[in-house]
Amino acid sequence: NSTKKSLRSFRWRKRSRRIRVPLGFLFVIFYIWLARPSFLSLPISLVLVVPGILLRGYASGYVKKNAELTTTGPYAYTRNPLYLGSILIAFGFALAARSVWIAVVLTLLFLVIYWPVILGEEEYLRAQFSGYEEYCSRVPRLLPRPWAVQSAVSGSFSFDLYRKHREYNSIFGSFCVYLVLIARIFLWH
Repeated sequence: NSTKKSLRSFRWRKRSRRIRVPLGFLFVIFYIWLARPSFLSLPISLVLVVPGILLRGYASGYVKKNAELTTTGPYAYTRNPLYLGSILIAFGFALAARSVWIAVVLTLLFLVIYWPVILGEEEYLRAQFSGYEEYCSRVPRLLPRPWAVQSAVSGSFSFDLYRKHREYNSIFGSFCVYLVLIARIFLWH
């Protein structure tokens, strides 16, 4: 029975990785349809969106995907700073849209799609890097511990990595969402 459950879990993790982008496009339609932004909700949302963009950008300048276990920079505080940044951005846009339903659907999407993806990535990292278990014992999965001790492994932010991961797209994407929300205020109210 546990083998069947484990196999189903593995299959869902694989499937969730494949469907997250198409679901994202469907969510955009849902988002625009339900969004009721205001001139007050837009600047308030920046309280979450800007730190999310900064965290994603900062994390992308440290991570060397599939090459080494990154434990420095924001990875010394949370094992998933890129996902945490995405969550901040997403809920910032939910705040901008002033829709409880958007926040509810975002929460469900995170639990059903992104949580299994995170767990699948952890399995991969556990198999690839011998120090991953020890790293997990020190650093929380998602919510950071502000008092974390920096890893002994040296590391510094790299603009080359930032550009390689094209994290500047999150700035462009966020700008486009705000343009759509501004248009929503003027054109569809």
